[in-house]
Order: sequence, then C-alpha cells, then structure tokens
Amino acid sequence: MTFQVLETENLILRKITPEVYDFLFRSLSEAEIKTFLGLETDGQFAKEKEKYSKGMTTYNRSFVNFQIIDKKTNKIIGTCGFHTWYTEHARAEIGYNLNGDQYKGKGVMTEALKAIVRYGFEEMKLNRIEALIAPHNEPSLRLVQKLGFVKEGHLRQHYYKNNIMEDSFFFALLKQDYHPDRS
Repeated sequence: MTFQVLETENLILRKITPEVYDFLFRSLSEAEIKTFLGLETDGQFAKEKEKYSKGMTTYNRSFVNFQIIDKKTNKIIGTCGFHTWYTEHARAEIGYNLNGDQYKGKGVMTEALKAIVRYGFEEMKLNRIEALIAPHNEPSLRLVQKLGFVKEGHLRQHYYKNNIMEDSFFFALLKQDYHPDRS
C-alpha cells in the first residue's frame, strides 16, 4: 500500500484514513501495526483496535489523520488531522497531539498544522475548520489563534476527562479568512 505524505521543512506527515486502518488490521500482525502506528504499549494498541472494531466512520462523517514524523530521526512524534469530518457540510474538527514533552515548545505543531490546515482547505475542500480546546490548555489556545482561528464560544461541561466534566472553548477558521502565510 502506498501512503500519501505531506512534507514540511522538518517533518513528514503520513496520511492515515479509514482505508489505511482496514489494510493494517486485515493484513498486518499486532507487532507490525504497533510499529507502523508508533504505538509503544499494549494499552495503546488495544485502544486503536477498539476504535477500529467499533467503526471509525459513520453515514456522513469520516476522518483524515496524519502521523507527524521527524525527518532527522524518522520517528513518529505525534499526530494531527481532522476528525468529525462532516463531508456533506464541508467542515471538520482539527485535532493534534505530540508524543512527549521533549517535542513541545519547538514549533513542531505550528509547522505541522500549517500544512494540515492548507490540506483541509485545498484538498478536502473544507469551508470551515473547528477546534475545541480546554480553557486551561494555553499552548493550544495560542496555536490556533496564531493560525487565524476565531473564538466563537464557550461550551460548558462539554468534555469528560479524568472523572470530571470540563469546559471547551470553540474556535473556527473559515476558508474566506484563511491566509496560508500566517504563522
């Protein structure tokens, strides 16, 4: 199977779709899947397998994710992409994470998300990209604002994490407001 990649100055972004998950879980061993996805524990593998077995897409929703691979080390250092992609409404929610604190604060996610946002508007033909962020997640709040996202709301008790209900701030970037040179 060939995989679409996006390249930035320091990163390779390898595209992961529902079709890739089908290929992985139908064709590869557990060890091969863990290596491909950059999973380090049995628990991480079990979580991915459960997501796959429960169905990763629905009638009108899908996803497009990218593994963030450091060009220098060829190591998977995170993921970013779009989930809750409402194909018929041309909108999706962006999500991202880095696999360790050693990658944070170095511009990795800014570099990755600039390419992902461009991909969303140009290749996926999105009109709107949304981001839901915990009010205390200041690095993510700064990141989306740097990329031009606008705060549209505050969702109270929106997200269940660590046995408590957390609020989310709701941000969006419209295609008409998108400036690819922004950073």
